[in-house]
Amino acid sequence: MPRPHTTMRKVREILRLRWSEKLSLRDVALAVAMPHATVALYEKRALEAGLSWPLSELDDDALENLLFAPARTAPAQRDQPDFAYLQRELRHKGVTLQLLFDEYREARPDGYGYSQFCKLYRQWRRHLDVVMRQDHRAGEKLFVDFPGLTIPIYDAATLALSFRAELFVAVLGASNYFFVEALRSQELEHWVNAHAHCFSFLGGVPSIVVCDNLKSGVTKASRYEPDLNATFHEMAAHYGTAIIPARPYKPRDKAKVEVGVQIVERWIMARLRKERFTSLGDLNEAIATLVERANAKPFKKLEGSPAALFEEIDRPALRPLPDTPYEFASWRRAKVNIDYHVEIERHYYSVLYRLAREVVEVRLTSSVVEVFFKNKRVAAHLRRYDKGRHSTEAAHMPDSHRRYLEWTPGRIVSWAEKNGPATGEFINELLLSRPHPEQGFRSALGVMGLAKKYGPQRLEAACARALALRSFSYSSVASILKHGLDQRPLATGSTRAHPVHRNIRGPNYYH
Repeated sequence: MPRPHTTMRKVREILRLRWSEKLSLRDVALAVAMPHATVALYEKRALEAGLSWPLSELDDDALENLLFAPARTAPAQRDQPDFAYLQRELRHKGVTLQLLFDEYREARPDGYGYSQFCKLYRQWRRHLDVVMRQDHRAGEKLFVDFPGLTIPIYDAATLALSFRAELFVAVLGASNYFFVEALRSQELEHWVNAHAHCFSFLGGVPSIVVCDNLKSGVTKASRYEPDLNATFHEMAAHYGTAIIPARPYKPRDKAKVEVGVQIVERWIMARLRKERFTSLGDLNEAIATLVERANAKPFKKLEGSPAALFEEIDRPALRPLPDTPYEFASWRRAKVNIDYHVEIERHYYSVLYRLAREVVEVRLTSSVVEVFFKNKRVAAHLRRYDKGRHSTEAAHMPDSHRRYLEWTPGRIVSWAEKNGPATGEFINELLLSRPHPEQGFRSALGVMGLAKKYGPQRLEAACARALALRSFSYSSVASILKHGLDQRPLATGSTRAHPVHRNIRGPNYYH
């Protein structure tokens, strides 16, 4: 305690009034114009020094040395716990401070008691950065995010700016070991594949992935019940991890990755600022080298480095990787058309005919199209990229449709020509009016079926009138027959024979 600004005369007066005159502390304080707490302190020091009244022949210097002598050298401290070791061990699942204290006392029977042990550890912990103080179990959480800055990628030929690469950053909570990959954009496919690459880099899977409320991963941001994108959810299920989006406006939920982003900006992006990259591959090679160095860099206030801590505590706790890596798949909703096909990028894939007009979910990979109804797969096709075509399985068709499989456009036109030249030309034009001839099969068969009701001659006349009107549909011919228009003469100049010229395609065209 520093020496008080009080003369020894006042101290002597305090002791006299207390010990000789037996005055109360309050009365003595009033007498010497000092706080009664100070009066009590001086009396206590005198008693601890073994003084009594009268003070014999002590001069002021001797009295001052007895009452306000410099603090004695503190006794040798007990063996201090290894606080950095405690910090690391607490990240292992099931390890508590009580367990570590028991182990400490087994090694040092004369060590601190439990209360002092905990107090000293918490005091030491307060000197760490906020992020380092957070308690994260080994292998438990991976924090992912994108920094705000990007890296330009230039065209190799012209050196013009091609696009700006986004950086995907992932940081393990326990060891601060991190992964970085440059992506073309933050779109869903790049975002999901980056997680798969990260798990491969780590050699295992954490229990939880904490992400920001990025639109690619979270379709609806909510503090309590965020909705995950179906593809992102499928990827998590494939690897056996859980996705927990950070709560909006709660930066502490992802403080780890925020610091990781700072490291990336300062130790990677800043070092690459003068480089000019013409491909993501070259950029990622440069990033991988810098990430390895940064992970090997020692901590400032802890022993070891992120790489060493990862090998010690995180890697053994990660879940094993699945046998096969995740194949990116996008999901979309589609309505089954009345012809029991769903349209995906202008190609048509069949489903069971009973699902016509139902809404289904379609899973797309680079090689397969799968259709799900009420979470059950109802169809699977090889993915096709030829537009306007159909991929149809016979098992999906009703029995009445299967017999039409043997029909070809040429055979249908030839059959129609047997009814008459106008009928053949009409059916030919009807098939040509469709993006794909097979799409007109049902209409053509319907037109030919009208001959049973109205007769071949009336059908031929109706087809001639429909050709004149350039109206190539079943409904047009049916309407003409229904209203008897086929029995009325065509307008002058509109009567059409079956012309022969290079723009008319007969049945041989389809062979």
